[in-house]
Amino acid sequence: MVIIADSGATKTDWFVCSGERCDIIRTEGINASTMDEEAVESIVARFASRLHLPENVKLIRFYGAGLLSKESCGRVEQALERYFPGSKIVLKSDLGAASEALFPEQSGEYVAAILGTGSNSCLYRDGIPVRNIRPGGFILGDEGSGASLGKLLLSDYFKGLVPEDLSKKMEERFDLRYGVVVEQVYRGAAPSRYLASFAPFLLENLDNEYVLALVEGNLRSFIERVLVQYECSRIGIAGGLGYACKDILSRLGAGYGLNFERFVKSPVEVLAGQSGKMREQNNGI
Repeated sequence: MVIIADSGATKTDWFVCSGERCDIIRTEGINASTMDEEAVESIVARFASRLHLPENVKLIRFYGAGLLSKESCGRVEQALERYFPGSKIVLKSDLGAASEALFPEQSGEYVAAILGTGSNSCLYRDGIPVRNIRPGGFILGDEGSGASLGKLLLSDYFKGLVPEDLSKKMEERFDLRYGVVVEQVYRGAAPSRYLASFAPFLLENLDNEYVLALVEGNLRSFIERVLVQYECSRIGIAGGLGYACKDILSRLGAGYGLNFERFVKSPVEVLAGQSGKMREQNNGI
């Protein structure tokens, strides 16, 4: 039995593969750079409790957000070793999964990027990471992400810049009391996840001129502040938000000479489908 996990700030998709069959189990997200050992272990424990015959797991390939240091990798590895003793464990960042799913041939120079709850990107050369423009998280950056989009929307809402008809729709759907929002953003357990929860609402209302301008501005910021710096025209985008906005990204990118070659909603879903052919070497990011 092989497990391939894709973990971001919002959710973790665990693909449990045995023979030709792959089942999926979904749990809360794991971000190893922002969560402590107890939080990481509790999520792994919940996954293990839902798995039939966990002792049969031979290999775990874990692609996750926040695998930035020896310490953050250690938190995930220790939790997996505790519940799956004897299994081979391979850890890579979520960018590693994006690179392998978007450019399976792993040849030439290209940029693999993620647009989901957060955002990230890396320039690769023949599958080897060459340059990573730091995303900065939802406070310092994460341009183009769902969290960034939610932050822009809420800022406009509280300053009275959202059109009245859209404001009413928001109030019907969300608890927008100022104190509640501030508590979630500044004291909540998962502020980026909370901010990104407004993104689906915006995507449902792209026919609204204000919404389209907000989404385009958010994506343009990612293009101008991140992608163009790589000076590479081959781009692949992974993640739910990027996939939902693929037509907008392709249109905007053309103005900057960028060619968005492929969009993938779930990189690990692609990798699970080719699990028998996956390479064992770890190329870093």
